[in-house]
Amino acid sequence: MSTTAPPEVPDRATVDDTLKVIHDHADRIFLWDYDRSRGQLVTLYNKAMGSQWNSITDLDWDTDVDPERLVGTAADPNPIVEIAKRAVAIPGSPIASWGETELTQLGIEVLKAQLSQFMHGEQGAMMVAAKIVETVPWIDAKYYAATQTMDEARHTEVFAKYLHTKLGEAYPMSPFLEEQITALIEDSRWDIAYLGMQIVIESLALAAFGGMLRAAREPLLKKLLRYVMSDEARHVAFGVLSLSEYYADMSEAELKDRQDFLLEATIRNRSRSTTPEIWNRMGVDVKAVVPVLKEAAASMGGSVYSGFEHSFYAKLVPNVRKLGLLDANDGHLRKKWGEAGLMRFEMAEDTASDYESYDEVARDRAGA
Repeated sequence: MSTTAPPEVPDRATVDDTLKVIHDHADRIFLWDYDRSRGQLVTLYNKAMGSQWNSITDLDWDTDVDPERLVGTAADPNPIVEIAKRAVAIPGSPIASWGETELTQLGIEVLKAQLSQFMHGEQGAMMVAAKIVETVPWIDAKYYAATQTMDEARHTEVFAKYLHTKLGEAYPMSPFLEEQITALIEDSRWDIAYLGMQIVIESLALAAFGGMLRAAREPLLKKLLRYVMSDEARHVAFGVLSLSEYYADMSEAELKDRQDFLLEATIRNRSRSTTPEIWNRMGVDVKAVVPVLKEAAASMGGSVYSGFEHSFYAKLVPNVRKLGLLDANDGHLRKKWGEAGLMRFEMAEDTASDYESYDEVARDRAGA
């Protein structure tokens, strides 16, 4: 008989630093209908199986990554760094003494913060995809969601590995992202997990990954992002295929709830703020620097995130149009998004029709 004392129970503060408990209120569905009746989902599932890539053998982790060179050779300047450059020259700025060394380090911290949110978001996507497996009432959708769960696990792994082996300490999950994903997991309606993750957050991810990919010159990061985007585009297509069928038979009152969900999600996504931890790591008082950053951003005219927002809404709006949510309830969502200037994206190409263009895995394996 062992006489080893049991480990001490960690206190609440320690638990909060290492894990988060979320209570899910959705019913789990075990079904007996195995008929493969949804042809488009069958095709997407077959494609997903053939596109599974290996995070160990398909990426060259021996690639040497110099963080300073990584940010210094980016094709496009980072918006936060560009704002900081302007803020240096503002009278009374707390970063008035900064030179190229500090601005380069800021670029590294911003990159680490972005990749950290990708990592946290992918773990959240893994959990939501697993919830879809358990709650969706169609066998074809369960099958596909199972492949997505594996995709998201691999994405979480590669972003964590890139951060930890190439760049350094990760940043915590942003409260905004944590709130979004927690709400999706807690919601009792299975289609809200689809709508929030497959349509909103995955569209957001494609825009963010695409922006980083266009700027990146480092080969390991470029290939990693291309492979992740190849998976993510299929995930959005999965959401469009499933929800367009489900929403076709939904009442106006139920559709109104989904429209309001999208309004809240898009309003929040337009409220972007600088990650405060970045400035803490740079030794700058957040409260002191925020006013000069806002002044610098205003002097640059327009939104410094306009390219990102364009990419996001150019996918989100046409995908939502295919779900039938724009014109339900006398065009409730169309009117609100129109007031926000988003309806100019309505006829852009939706992800369900263009995911083939992201199939980097198949092309690489074919030697193209």
